[in-house]
Amino acid sequence: MTIHFYLKFHTHYGQTLSITGNLDVLGNEKLMASYPMAYFNDEFWHATIKVSDKEKADQLTYRYNLHNEDGTVVVEGEQDRSIDLYHAAVDEIILQDAWNSAEYTENVFYTKPFQEVLLPERADGNRSVPKSTHEFRVKAPLLDAGETICLSGTGSTFNEWDTNKPVLLSPSGKWYSVQLNLKKDKFPIEYKYGIYNLAEKKFMHFETGNNRALYAEGAKKRYYILHDGFLQVDRKWKGAGIAVPVFSLRTKNGSGVGEFKDLKLLSDWAAATGLKLIQLLPINDTSATHSIKDSYPYAAISAFALHPIYLNLEKIAGAKNGVLLKPLARKQKQLNALADVKYEDVMEFKLAALKELYEAEKGMLHEDKEYFDFFELNRKWLVPYAAFCYLRDKYNTSDFTKWKSNKIYEEEVIQQLVAPDQKHYHNIAIHYFIQYHLHLQMKDATDYAHSLGIVLKGDIPIGIYRYGCDAWMNPALYNMQEQSGAPPDDFAVKGQNWGFPTYNWDKMQLDEFAWWRNRFEQMSGYFDAFRIDHILGFFRIWSIPVIEVEGILGRFVPAIPVSLSEFSDNNTWFDHTRYCSPFINDVIVDELFSGNAELVKNKFLDVAGGGLYKLKKFVQNQSLVEQYFQKNPEEFPTLKQGLFDLVSNIIMIEAGSEQQFHFRIDASKTSSFRNLDGHTQNQLHDLYINYFFRRQEDFWRKEGMKKLPGLKRSTNMLVCGEDLGMVPACVPDVMKHLAILSLEIQRMPKDSSREFFHPRDAPYLSVVTPSTHDMSTVRGWWEEDKSKTQRFYNFIMGHYGHAPFFCESWICKEIIIQHLYSPAMWSIFQLQDILGMNAKLRRKDPDEERINQPADPGHHWIYRMHLNIEDLLKEQEFNSEIRNAVMASGR
Repeated sequence: MTIHFYLKFHTHYGQTLSITGNLDVLGNEKLMASYPMAYFNDEFWHATIKVSDKEKADQLTYRYNLHNEDGTVVVEGEQDRSIDLYHAAVDEIILQDAWNSAEYTENVFYTKPFQEVLLPERADGNRSVPKSTHEFRVKAPLLDAGETICLSGTGSTFNEWDTNKPVLLSPSGKWYSVQLNLKKDKFPIEYKYGIYNLAEKKFMHFETGNNRALYAEGAKKRYYILHDGFLQVDRKWKGAGIAVPVFSLRTKNGSGVGEFKDLKLLSDWAAATGLKLIQLLPINDTSATHSIKDSYPYAAISAFALHPIYLNLEKIAGAKNGVLLKPLARKQKQLNALADVKYEDVMEFKLAALKELYEAEKGMLHEDKEYFDFFELNRKWLVPYAAFCYLRDKYNTSDFTKWKSNKIYEEEVIQQLVAPDQKHYHNIAIHYFIQYHLHLQMKDATDYAHSLGIVLKGDIPIGIYRYGCDAWMNPALYNMQEQSGAPPDDFAVKGQNWGFPTYNWDKMQLDEFAWWRNRFEQMSGYFDAFRIDHILGFFRIWSIPVIEVEGILGRFVPAIPVSLSEFSDNNTWFDHTRYCSPFINDVIVDELFSGNAELVKNKFLDVAGGGLYKLKKFVQNQSLVEQYFQKNPEEFPTLKQGLFDLVSNIIMIEAGSEQQFHFRIDASKTSSFRNLDGHTQNQLHDLYINYFFRRQEDFWRKEGMKKLPGLKRSTNMLVCGEDLGMVPACVPDVMKHLAILSLEIQRMPKDSSREFFHPRDAPYLSVVTPSTHDMSTVRGWWEEDKSKTQRFYNFIMGHYGHAPFFCESWICKEIIIQHLYSPAMWSIFQLQDILGMNAKLRRKDPDEERINQPADPGHHWIYRMHLNIEDLLKEQEFNSEIRNAVMASGR
């Protein structure tokens, strides 16, 4: 059999095209072995392959690739072209295809949330005719219930454009298709797709754009298949959702923290209010220290294991073991009455109960087929995770570098450690048991939400915990001597240090990012969409040496450094010590330490000559400073920050070579920079601007395109990116090219010339929200800066006069409605902001509603709802108000 590929695509000089597919000749899905195409004419590229009799028993799947002149490859967004070769009693198949760019909005509607939950079932049209010569296929994701696709055009088969007798198509996989016998028709044929209402038996309208054309006439033993891309109609889909951490949920019979089962009640409330999405914070296990520090949900000890705190004990116990929980009822009631999550007490309470339940259940697990299926499916991560937890508890630390054994992960040794005949086996197997029930309860919550038309959106942290199972198993995947964070901004003037090791992307790429792909696959068992935390990290990460504490001493990695030759070319004098070492003189010491200046000079500084000082060895970096003050708590605490500032008073950072350097962020704001002469300042400023805002863009674009396209293709979840902060100019373009939804926040405009972002200006492929878990709520923000609030009131809300001092309920409502009417695909709100619409239901003190303080590394994540979800469900008037607002906005 011969197959001809004709791709309708316009290239420019230097570009070529290829085909990747599941046949040997097409490279067996390997991009590097793809089959080249040839230029055919101004409209088409062409390729011909021969298919063996053996391969005719297969189904052909394929896609196209664009090869740019710079060596980069763009894989198209289409993943649904498949041909049943074994059904084709023909000698030749001619495939006429339209390129499907990954950036086409319509591709979004073939992701999991839309295909499995949100969109109506597709209506069936006519069946295909026998002895067909041509098959027409088109995609149309946004049809209403009862609608199908129809065809009309020139020729007798298409009834000469008679819309009273259109040809109807039927759903076929992701396509609408019809097989027609066009032997009696005159070519070329012009045609168009349209929409037909089956219930009313009525033609609705044609697609927009020019007529489509078919030039290829059918012949004996030759079959034509046209993949015509998307139906050209201007339809949009919009939805609204709620964002709340699982730990924040409150129910009448809870245990002091939200649980997976509570998502079912939250789904009931979402359905009652017209909301279609529930967004959660990360739900992975963070049990590293068995302390309040573990409340931080972005520091998981496993990228795959779920957090035991979210288990519902009653559901595990059932009627059979319910008696085991009766003695715990009083403690449970006490925990549930608390205003905030008492993390350590809840964990202690639940783990003690889980040990009892495991002891009662362990003898029966060997009879549970679902348990064994779960174990086998997840063995690859589950067994090392359970071993890690056992060793963590045995040695009272998750820092595996301090363990007396198994510091280095060796699979054979771990298999011996977890063997069922070991005395400690049940101390390991309890973690299998816990993860199994977490899986059952989370899956049950997901299925229930789906039954109500609600989708769940998860959150993938950009980092992993330094002393977690992932780092233990494969430390080569991470740069353990670096820490990820964020550069300074208005919310954290010293930058942020998250403490996570950065990723060794080159190592990860060797197996095509298998760790990430496995992570997505695991997540897709529970979620329909996900938020990539700090998507900028896929382009470049803010990397801080492990010897430093503050984020201000980081730099972007990867980045093109400044070479010595550039200083020379710019006629700029370069002094390694002056630029790369802390600049300390009497004036600076007096400014930082005031009355303690002489104490600091005597205790922490050495004379360097020329009126300058240098830091003594025991405080030469911020980690040493931190260690000193931990050992000497009686010292003035203000001295520590002053010494931090001295350490960071540099202009440039060495790039591992005496010939290459990186600028310290905000170098011009340092006293070191201010002590340079004006001419040198101007010359350094020019190099600084080039370094941060020009030279890196194309480099970072390629970094993002090296990772994100393949990872996005590996999952069918809807992908959203948290693209906040110091955003490179290339990021929005790459996200648009890949149809990754952006995040648009009213008080964090991406246009630096604007003070506020207006939801009406949001791009369609975006999520708009007035606040996130890293910010104060709308009510809290309203009281932070009255002059800013006044400008917001006048220019964004459009009101005259003085703004109310407090954020009254009508203000919250107006801001919510403003977001509902945004053109963005999704409007998602923190639960606290929605409750802010009602003066009776909202919390009294808005400061108690905040989930996280990014500038405070010691912050604890303990926020709980002040209302039970059961009581919220009874607020029919309030719930109807929300539903009416959602419905009126078209969401």
